[in-house]
Amino acid sequence: MSLADVKKNAQERMTKSLETLRADLAKVRTGRAHTGILDHVMVDYYGSPTALTQVANVTLIDARTIGVQPYEKKMASTVEKAIRDADLGLNPSAQGDLIRVPTPPLTEERRKEMVKLVKSEAEDAKIAVRNIRRDANESLKKLVKEKACSEDDERRSSEEVQKLTDKFIADIDKMVVDKEKEVLTV
Repeated sequence: MSLADVKKNAQERMTKSLETLRADLAKVRTGRAHTGILDHVMVDYYGSPTALTQVANVTLIDARTIGVQPYEKKMASTVEKAIRDADLGLNPSAQGDLIRVPTPPLTEERRKEMVKLVKSEAEDAKIAVRNIRRDANESLKKLVKEKACSEDDERRSSEEVQKLTDKFIADIDKMVVDKEKEVLTV
């Protein structure tokens, strides 16, 4: 492994951490309806748990309502029950073969809980990025020990890894500020 490999590996892993945070923040409910909040709902599909998106078409009807149309009409009651049991605070109602899922407006207290959740997710992402930095620095020290690079190269590379870490931490902070603004907007 070379210095470039260590830096490239660290950057790839930090990018994955950022993408994971982005996906986690997408699940956090804001005042508006969006189909992403149903992404992790599992439906009992003939005895095996299956993602809702694989057994139904999920669309936005309007700003506060999600429409779920099961591919099989007999799955409607199962899908409706799965959404209700998913502990998302949603109360779906069936209208023929379409299930309407209204998203209730968030209370001020619930918004503050969501902000705490966003900050918690961000802190987890920051910890992941710092752990990646630590791993990269250990790899660099190992290269010096194996005489694969000089101490000056190792110091320069660890400074570059630190700059990379600072950049990703700033990106995380920006994502959190944006999501906080989105959650607190009434």
